[in-house]
Amino acid sequence: MKSIIPHNTPIFKQASQCQNCAEFLPLGANPIFQLHPQAKLLVIGQAPGTAAHETGIAFNDPSGVRLRKWLGVSDEQFYNPELMAMMPMSFCYPGRGKSGDLPPVKVCAPLWHKKILKALPNIELTLLIGKYAQDAYLVNDEKLNLTETVKKWKQFWPEFIPLPHPSPRNNIWLKKNEWFEREVIPTLQKKIKPLL
Repeated sequence: MKSIIPHNTPIFKQASQCQNCAEFLPLGANPIFQLHPQAKLLVIGQAPGTAAHETGIAFNDPSGVRLRKWLGVSDEQFYNPELMAMMPMSFCYPGRGKSGDLPPVKVCAPLWHKKILKALPNIELTLLIGKYAQDAYLVNDEKLNLTETVKKWKQFWPEFIPLPHPSPRNNIWLKKNEWFEREVIPTLQKKIKPLL
């Protein structure tokens, strides 16, 4: 399965064929995203992992299972491009470093995000997953870390909501910050429900 795109939207099709970073990527270029002009929710994550690279399906791993639970959505809703768009900071798998996947490649977002956002006119809520997405999209003069940013989520609501990465690697963070699932998730689910 390749990135889920409507074929009548030229900018989506162009992005799906992008090869700008191919020579620097360990597994080659394979842009992974899910886009449709009717989508009302947008997920901006970090970068595809190896499972997404192999299958062409975003969040096709334990992180995705947890994210869908946080959002209170079914697999069918999550992977319906007319309901939910997904656009990572780096469209392709960036490779692995000493402590996990490498940071997003810095070419994708400046090259594609503004153009793609213009073709997503119905977005009502953007979920910013992880520090890279939050730094790119939130006006944050205080230079907050991820925990501080997520704690101040009401400042960015209802246009954006900053979330920690749903990876199992963040189990310790979730244990230390139980307020997140207790306070943020119910509000998020309440907002999302009518949009679906």
